[in-house]
Amino acid sequence: MKTFFKYILQKTLGLKTYLYVFALFVIIKIRWDKKEKDFFHFLGLIPDDGIVLDLGANIGVTSYHLAKKLPKSTVYSFEPLTLNMDTLKRIKKRFNLKNVNEFQLAVGDKPGTLEMVLPVINNVPMHGLSHVIHEDNTEFNSGLKYQVPVICLDEFNPLQETKKRITAIKIDVENFEFFVLKGAEHLISENQPVIYCELWENENRKKCFDFLNNLNYSAFILHKNELVAVEKATVKKHNFFFLPGN
Repeated sequence: MKTFFKYILQKTLGLKTYLYVFALFVIIKIRWDKKEKDFFHFLGLIPDDGIVLDLGANIGVTSYHLAKKLPKSTVYSFEPLTLNMDTLKRIKKRFNLKNVNEFQLAVGDKPGTLEMVLPVINNVPMHGLSHVIHEDNTEFNSGLKYQVPVICLDEFNPLQETKKRITAIKIDVENFEFFVLKGAEHLISENQPVIYCELWENENRKKCFDFLNNLNYSAFILHKNELVAVEKATVKKHNFFFLPGN
């Protein structure tokens, strides 16, 4: 029923207008969504004096809240798909988010190009499920496919040239997190940012835990509005906070 309703709205409004209206709706709705308590707790951990990386910025909802919560910071929003990026730019313009710098790029462990898919389910493009196609990602691989440019953060000139500290990283890249972290090892070691990412319960999660543990990071989950340390990657949660210093 929910997918059918999306189909009707997309056909009525057109996909671009639908995504813009949907982004506006979610920007407001997310404040009262219990599932998003983790994200807003993450916002409260970030000092307002540096650069925040929004990796997998999608249609701009998280970039909006990062920019509004941290007016003295600069948000670097990375989103490789044109459809999503166009929506993000409209959100930036609508709310005059002057502290958002957007980059239509994917992020990984080495520069080049990647194939991404925007899944289509029952004739409905599912923008929130767009992801890089690779051997560890076996679900939702049918849909609209694109070749996109990819960079690694350790070699990204705007970050190398800045004198500001990278204070936080939000990662939501649908099971591609390990490659993102691998390409940012030096940046993470040098800046010690707070890292917040969604990780499915699979091998990718274990790799991310091990990688960040080797960089002297500890993993936490939010429980009853407090951060609780977790030792194993098998915990039944999806949103994780990684803080420097064991």
